[in-house]
Amino acid sequence: MSSNRRDFIKKAAVGTVGMALSNSINAMSAKSYSKIIGSNDRIHIAIQGLGRRYGAYIEAIADKKNNVELIYLCDVMKSQREKAAMAFSKVIQNKPILENDIRNIMNDKKVDAIFMATPDHWHAPGACMAMQADKHVYLEKSCSHNPEEGELLVAYQKKYNKIVQMGNQQRSSLESIEIINEIHNGIIGDAYRAVAFYQNSRGDVPLQKKAAPPEGLDWELFQGPAPRREYTDNTWDYNWHWYGWDYGTAEMGNNATHELDIARWALDVKYPLHVDVYSGKFQYKDDGWDMYDTMEATFRFSNNKTIQWDGQSRNGYDKFGLGRGTIIYGSKGSVYIDRLGYKLYDLKGKLIKENISEVAEGGVALGGGGDLSTRHAVNFFDAIRGKTELKSPIEEGAISQMLTHYANIASRIDNSFEVDEKTGRIFDREAMKLWSRTYEPGWEIKPV
Repeated sequence: MSSNRRDFIKKAAVGTVGMALSNSINAMSAKSYSKIIGSNDRIHIAIQGLGRRYGAYIEAIADKKNNVELIYLCDVMKSQREKAAMAFSKVIQNKPILENDIRNIMNDKKVDAIFMATPDHWHAPGACMAMQADKHVYLEKSCSHNPEEGELLVAYQKKYNKIVQMGNQQRSSLESIEIINEIHNGIIGDAYRAVAFYQNSRGDVPLQKKAAPPEGLDWELFQGPAPRREYTDNTWDYNWHWYGWDYGTAEMGNNATHELDIARWALDVKYPLHVDVYSGKFQYKDDGWDMYDTMEATFRFSNNKTIQWDGQSRNGYDKFGLGRGTIIYGSKGSVYIDRLGYKLYDLKGKLIKENISEVAEGGVALGGGGDLSTRHAVNFFDAIRGKTELKSPIEEGAISQMLTHYANIASRIDNSFEVDEKTGRIFDREAMKLWSRTYEPGWEIKPV
């Protein structure tokens, strides 16, 4: 990479981040940018984590208009590296290097940005390492494993001035942007309540049993920042979500992140005053699922605003008629919003306006991708070049993620608690014991 190109990307990033923090970004004009478009502004990227999510980036990476080059595919499982390489070989000309250890990629100065789609416990430590190594980051949800990591992510972003996009891709939905702007402009009067929901019919999960790690899996690196333990079958392949708190953040971090982000965005709120949760494991009671599979959470904010969460992981009853979405209530009407678009209703419940996208992106299916993910990735590339503002800068994403952490903590201590609405800190001492986590020695995220 030429020093001129790196200097340009770095300066553009610094400018964009600074403006994003003040919520008053002015995009670089197309005219000024056109003077430097060409092969020299190519963004070199790597992907860490090649499970169910990486496919969502393929279209944006393969599109020549985005002028990016995928130079690394990284995963701790050999078969996943090979599978991803085969998928990309059909759409790009170059052959990415297959890498087991993300730390080797961090050392490559040619890499400008990293997409991180690992299990949750790797997200914040990996992103902080990347920023420290002068990389921009596209960080999948949940962006953090615990509240302290969210604070650290924001601190690292401010110190290193990198572009950090959180992967809550509905922020790039044209329909969601349109209706939330209208909500903020009073189309349903005073918006006071949001109900966010998710339902799925996940089945029983095998009981954990000690086993040798599968062939090709680097179990040591999979654990990364988490305390070491013996491998249990089949932790590495998605069930890490439900096998305790070492790696996952339960369904709140896994899916509620998206809808709660829309709810918070629509109500224009930040941290709540009070958190209350009802949760439990009610399906397949004797299986290996260690988490709650049902949760109702209530977040109360200033100005008498409320967000309610209704999550059913393993009961397929379609209570709301659709698998996931968010309902916003106002003094003059209501709005239903999901990834497909929105429907606007008056106080009598009459549909008065709707805008449904022609391109669908996965509802409750595993993995997925589509128009929203592609648009979100392109927004990330454009922000690196200083052409536009990020749709989901980490300082915003981390606040939405905090709602999921509050709910998980309330569930784990089986108690409600008050929150400082200015700082986001919890007043309850028992709850604050779960503010951070225990790390494998040497893997701690150092404060900056």
